[in-house]
Amino acid sequence: MKTGRLLRAQAWAICTSGVLTLGLLCASCGREVKSQRIDPDAPVEVVVPEHGAYTGAFIDFGETEEDVTLENIESFERLVGKHQAIIASSSYWGEQDFPSRSLNVIWRHHSLPLVFWSPWDRPYEQNMGPDKFSLTAIIAGTWDKYIDAWADAARAFGKPMIVVFANEMNGDWFPWSGTYYGGSEPLDEEETKWQGPETFKAAYRHVVDRVRARGATNIKWMFHTNNYSYPLDTWNFAPAYYPGSNYADWLGLSVYGQQYKDEPWADIPSLVDWPYQEMCKIDPNKPIMIAEWATGEFPHSGNKGEWIRQGLELFRIRYPRIKAAVYWHERWENSDGSYSNLRVNSSVEALQAYRTGVANPAWLGELLLRPLPMR
Repeated sequence: MKTGRLLRAQAWAICTSGVLTLGLLCASCGREVKSQRIDPDAPVEVVVPEHGAYTGAFIDFGETEEDVTLENIESFERLVGKHQAIIASSSYWGEQDFPSRSLNVIWRHHSLPLVFWSPWDRPYEQNMGPDKFSLTAIIAGTWDKYIDAWADAARAFGKPMIVVFANEMNGDWFPWSGTYYGGSEPLDEEETKWQGPETFKAAYRHVVDRVRARGATNIKWMFHTNNYSYPLDTWNFAPAYYPGSNYADWLGLSVYGQQYKDEPWADIPSLVDWPYQEMCKIDPNKPIMIAEWATGEFPHSGNKGEWIRQGLELFRIRYPRIKAAVYWHERWENSDGSYSNLRVNSSVEALQAYRTGVANPAWLGELLLRPLPMR
């Protein structure tokens, strides 16, 4: 999500200064077997690949990040030369809707919808503190009617989807940040539980429990943090916010390089090595997704093409639990008139690096599906 990227970059700077023809996995052994034809309207689930990882993108879908169009998706795929297994978009609580149209566009394109479901009210400005969708209001049940309606619509949609509730809570830019809910105030003598993270966990569990109670079993949940916490303190580290293995199917990381002209450059290992180990320790079994990754391109800065090349190689080789990576393909104008261009085609060199990287067959552009029994 673009709002909040300035402080996300500061955080790592401080730390580092129809009918589908798709592959199937054998349900009993997990190995890939011969492709089969699957009715996209039949009950299916998306399988985490044993080998390789899914490639995906967010494609500059407008200010509320939910203006999904088939034209934009197909244009991006022509640009990079590969179908995208995952397409990301958002669903802000301030819109008070369920993005049925967007999700149907994505699924009918044979891609998996990744939805950032953010308890955020207009005008969607960062660093403003809690709004009417505060974590405490959620816990108190104030928004149960909306949660239930959203869950009912998700169940009616019926197709596989991944949902992130309140991403990057370990930063201090979004209104659901633990810094706004007591932060480091200890809740036990050993100081292993703190008010901010515990409030977040209670809200997260409340939301997931209500959605599950409405029968939206087509949703897989992702616990999604920023790669480095801001502030960088023990109480605010990602593990403090983890709601438990029963509440997460995926673990997600945001990994941004330089986003503004005055920021320092950082390579992929410095951005991923420690956060990856932190996530692996949170849960030994969950697959990890680079849920957002991108960098800008600026004069007198690092080599974006090399940065992209390094990411697409190391995500596969150095970090074996990464099973998907979603590139944040966006460009915006800053208040000083400068531009932050994170798009893969910010230069010929950057685009060539991306096209070459995702062309590797280990980057899966098609979903692996498994049929579910008819109810």
